Amino acid sequence: MSDFKETDLKKANLAAANLEKANLKEANLKEANLKEANLAAANLEKANLEKANLEKANLKEANLKEANLKEANLEKANLVAANLKLAKMERANFKWANLKKANIEGANLEEIDLRGGNLVGANLTGACLVKANLEGANLIKANLIGANLAWANLKGANLREANLEKADLDWAILIRANLVESQLREADLIGTNFEGANLFKATFIKANLGEANFREANLEGAYGLSIDQLSKVKTLYNAKLDEELLIPLKEKYPALFEVPNQ
Repeated sequence: MSDFKETDLKKANLAAANLEKANLKEANLKEANLKEANLAAANLEKANLEKANLEKANLKEANLKEANLKEANLEKANLVAANLKLAKMERANFKWANLKKANIEGANLEEIDLRGGNLVGANLTGACLVKANLEGANLIKANLIGANLAWANLKGANLREANLEKADLDWAILIRANLVESQLREADLIGTNFEGANLFKATFIKANLGEANFREANLEGAYGLSIDQLSKVKTLYNAKLDEELLIPLKEKYPALFEVPNQ
């Protein structure tokens, strides 16, 4: 096993290098070229990878706890079951990256590009995803308890059975997202755009829906929804609702079902 602990490898060219199980703890890899490198099971705890190129790199089961990945390029990288707990990933490129079952607890992913990323079963508890781009990402059964997704773009994302309990989704974009059987208990959904989203059997107990947009959304079978909650939304135009909610809402708040102002 190669030992590069605390080594200065700034701007090093390590493209396609075999660094499987290498010890790179606290190494300086700022702006290094690690394109297509094999870093499977490598120890990169607290390593500095700011602006590094890790495109298509293999980081399966790698330890990146508290690593600095700010503005790094990890497009199409393999991070299956990687440990990214408390890592710094602001404005990094993770487009089409595979983060299935990765541990991303408490990490900073502000303004990250995760378009088309695979986050199935990933742990994002308490993670910061403010203004993150997750368009088309796969988040089936992802754990997002207490995560901050304010202003995030989740257009067309798959959040089926995802746990978003106590998550902040204020002003997030979830147009045509799949939230079937998702958990939104006590979530902040102020101004959230659910236009055309599928929320079949989603849980909304104590969720804040002020000014949320449910135009053409499917809310059939939703659990914990109340007339009081729905009276505060922006629109329910062409939304699908169970009759016990639909009928009294139409009687009491008919304006919610009219064509909304653009």
